[in-house]
Formats: sequence, C-alpha cells, structure tokens
Amino acid sequence: MRKNNIPKRFIALIVIVAAFGAALTFAISRSPDLGGIFNGSLPSEAVFLIGSLLVLLPVLLIGLLFALHMKSKAEPAELQTKAMFQSVSVIEEKAESSADLSETEDSEDTASGKVRFFMLSKLDEEREKLIRKSYADDITLSELCERFRNFAASRLKLYYDISDIRKFISGLAVSRIMIIQGISGTGKTSLAYAFGEFIDNTATVIPVQPMWKERTDLIGYYNEFTKRFNETTLLQKIYEANYSKDIYITLLDEMNIARVEYYFAEFLSLLELPNPEKRYLDVVSDKWESDPVQLKSGQIKLAGNMWFIGTANNDDSTFSISDKVYDRAMVLNLDYKSEVFTAPKTDALPVSADHFCRLAELAQREYAVTRRNVKRLEELDAYLIRNFHITFGNRIRKQIMTYIPVYLACGGGELEALDDILAKKIMRKLEMQNPVYLRNAADEFCAYLDELFGQDRMKQCKAYIARLTKNA
Repeated sequence: MRKNNIPKRFIALIVIVAAFGAALTFAISRSPDLGGIFNGSLPSEAVFLIGSLLVLLPVLLIGLLFALHMKSKAEPAELQTKAMFQSVSVIEEKAESSADLSETEDSEDTASGKVRFFMLSKLDEEREKLIRKSYADDITLSELCERFRNFAASRLKLYYDISDIRKFISGLAVSRIMIIQGISGTGKTSLAYAFGEFIDNTATVIPVQPMWKERTDLIGYYNEFTKRFNETTLLQKIYEANYSKDIYITLLDEMNIARVEYYFAEFLSLLELPNPEKRYLDVVSDKWESDPVQLKSGQIKLAGNMWFIGTANNDDSTFSISDKVYDRAMVLNLDYKSEVFTAPKTDALPVSADHFCRLAELAQREYAVTRRNVKRLEELDAYLIRNFHITFGNRIRKQIMTYIPVYLACGGGELEALDDILAKKIMRKLEMQNPVYLRNAADEFCAYLDELFGQDRMKQCKAYIARLTKNA
C-alpha cells in the first residue's frame, strides 16, 4: 500500500488555523452578550481582537483548502510519472531478456544439431540412390543427334530439323549457358525439356518472375523467424548434381521477363571460371554443425555437370539481353516449325556428363578448324576492325574454335558451322552501329563475305545484315 506522507508545511498550517479558532472561541466565551459587539458596550480591545480573528480565520481556511487541492492534483501526476518510468524499466528488462533468449536459442540450435536445410540433408541420406550404375558411354556425337531427334519425334511428338539438333548439341559443348530464341510456338521450351527426357534426367523448369533481382530468387533464403532455409528446387538440383554424373538441365523459361544481369549475375561469373572445382556459390554466411555434407562454409559447389538453358522472347513485355550475357552464352534461333516426319521408336539414353565432355574434346582433336578458315577469320577480323571498329575477342575466338569441330562431329559442315556462329556472335554486334552508316556499307560487306568465303556460303550472315538494314 502507498503511505500517506503529509508534508510538514500542511501540519503547521493546520496548527495555526486551530490556534486561531481556539482564540476566537475564547474571546467570544468572555463576552456573554454578543450584542455588545454592535452597541459598543464591550471594550475596544476585545472588539478588535474578535474582528481580527473573524477576518483571518476564513483566509486561513481558504489557504488550507487550496494547498490540499494542489497536493491532490500533484499526486496523480507523480504516480503517472513513476508508473511510466517503471513501465520503461520493465520493457527494457523484457527486451534484454528476449535478446538473451534469442541468442540462447541460436546457440542451442547450433549446438543441438537443429537442421536448417531439410531437403538437402534428406539428399545426403538418399545419396546412394542418386548414383546411376550404368551409362551409354559408347555413343558418338552424330549418333547422339540422330537418336535424340528420333526420340523427340517418336515419344514426344516434337519435330526438329537435324541442323537445329546439331546446333543445340554443339552449343552445349561450348558453354554451360544457352539462349533459345525465336517466335512463339516453334518449340523453344520443348527442346530443352525433350533433351532432359532423352538422357533420362528430367529438366528442371523454372518460370522466371518479373520482379526477380538477385540470386536468392533462384536458390532461396534463410528465414530468421523459422530458423530454416527456404530451399528452392534449383538449390536442391545443384546439390544433387554433386552426387551424380548425370547431365543436369535447368530451363529458365522466359528468362528475359526480368533482367538476367541481376538475378543471374553470380552464376554468370562462376560459370566463366575455367576450373569447375572453384565454382562455389554463396548460400549462407555462417556454418552450423548440422549443415549438409556438400555445403562447405556456407557455400555449395556449382558442379560441372549442370547446364542452364534460357528461352527468350523479344517483345514489349521483356527486357533486352545485354552483351555480357550474349558473349558468355551460345545462341540457338528457332524461327520456324520443322516438318513432321516418321521416326523409329527410340528409347531414352542416359549419357554421363564426363562422356559428353570427352566427346567434345575428342572432336576438337579430330575436326580442328582448317588453316584456310583460320586465315579467313583473321582477314574478316581485320575488315571488321577497319570498317566497323568491332573485333572477335579472345572469348568469341575460343568459342568458334570449339563450336566448329563439335558441329562437324555431329555430322554438319565446316562452313555451315562457321556461318551459324558468326551470325550469332559477330553480326549481332552490328546492331550497335549507326543505322545510316550500316545501310550504306551493307552491300559492300555482303560482297566481301562472298569474295572471302564463296558465293552465298554465308547465308545466315547475309540474312542478318539484310534484316538490320531493313530495320534501319
């Protein structure tokens, strides 16, 4: 209970009022006839004393009441202030207690082995099931193309020209990133999906969302509230690929509906590293004892058996793809539907990533670019520098020297492959030229291509230049 502490000044005031009251009572008691006050029969001293007491007593009473009234108003304010400080103190104590509890829970989670990567840890338990016992590692690249085309037609009712299949397989041998573009309905998404079915490892289809801006949109993020990591399908496939020798296809459907340079930036940088053993993707910033086996200091290895294929549309709802992405990726244009044909029944054929890479290396030794075409490329590079101030660059030159041999091993021709990759890698850079200058220089450039490579041997390059000139 709250003590009733009365200040000393109030006690003194009460004593004074009581004294005045006693003095007034004594003075009146000495005058039995009160009427003497008014008719003048009492002595003047007594009249003065009684009058003074009658005047001062109400004044003292009013002062006492005012002081008590002010004290009663001050007490609630003091109590309210005191309660406020007590509440603040309680809140601070609770906050400190909550922070201590949170730190204790975190340390307990780590110490007790609480799992934050549920799906990845489950893959650790099932890793034996992810190891395939046998592969069709005696197949050649030309057989691979033929069997894939027949499989897509007979099993999936998807029809592609053999040249497009060769370009697709050759592109996979050059880069871990491929862009399939073209008009709607030509089978861009279906091609990547069909290849996953053919190698008996279904492709992971990821519909890209317009608001994506960073890698967490692809692999997930750590939830501070649940103390769990929100694992995406892609993160699971990246982790799974480290246990397997299969070829893993990730399909980024409508990849340019968001800016590829934003959400895919870290992947672009890692896939550019020549040594696959150093491609580690940041997942979390710390390490728990209960983390999955393949997660090293919060990082996961981007295995060499993973390929990323994106489909792209060029319309008002999408973003343009930058040179940074185009230079690193191989491009496949599907601008028309292929004719329906009858194909023999063909089964799936699991091919290991290691065997596919060995086939690409073998092709570079057996089907190296001829000296004549190497010289032609040098002359074309000099012409482009002189007239358009553009050049091949080391990356594109390396891609050309890899693409052509693999395309030949798939059953294609050397100039056919050269025409295709030059149109996608070099002629595309002409889009940055002044439209008026390009239109004036187009005829001379096409004539130079005929002179250098032969009449109408560079059909794709000349068609690309004609399209640019028309748009200009």
